[in-house]
Amino acid sequence: MSHPTPPYVPRIRDPRTPIIVAIDGPAAAGKSSTARWVSERLGFYHIDSGALYRAATVAVLRASPEGSQWDESDVLRAAQRVSTRDEGRAFVLLVDGVELEQEMRGGAVTQHVSRVAQMRGVRDWVNTQVRTLAKGRSVVVDGRDIGTVVFPEAHLKIFLIADPWERARRRLIQRLGRSPADQEIAEETERLVQRDARDSTQTVQSKDAVLIDTTYLTQAEQVERIVALVKVLR
Repeated sequence: MSHPTPPYVPRIRDPRTPIIVAIDGPAAAGKSSTARWVSERLGFYHIDSGALYRAATVAVLRASPEGSQWDESDVLRAAQRVSTRDEGRAFVLLVDGVELEQEMRGGAVTQHVSRVAQMRGVRDWVNTQVRTLAKGRSVVVDGRDIGTVVFPEAHLKIFLIADPWERARRRLIQRLGRSPADQEIAEETERLVQRDARDSTQTVQSKDAVLIDTTYLTQAEQVERIVALVKVLR
């Protein structure tokens, strides 16, 4: 279920004020794809904080492919090679000046990114990057800790959830490009539940966030609900 517009979301009186929309939730809840669509509808910038963790993981894997041997200092040193390029309402991530969208979604990065994201120094680095990119802009930011740590002052906070089976099914469709078998979904569900446990301290719902359960919603319906809530702000 989704909650109605909460009374604690104040209207923004000055139309020149940049709006911050924070979207949080567990892995595979559809945060990034929904945030991207919402930002396009509103003409805001989209910032995917999870992509920054993946970019840092790409950088450290390039420097040291044996992931079990590196620690926080190794990741932070490698992260200095990560940069962004503004492409108008979106940011492209680069390592050593080269785009890395496909590499960020690869199996090696997926295997190690959760561990990287648990490193306090790396989280601080990502949060600093996100705040810098958002400065002076209306943005839709998705990831972990967005409404609680990165932007506790966000004008609108959304927390997306969905049943683990449905999250696993959606992730496999995106990854495989076909309808997955029940056994495949069951195995992916187990992996997601394990990741939820690892990420629990970074997946906390802000008290003033609007909860939206997307289990039985289409992505278009999710987007419409969030866009409607943003329009209430003005």
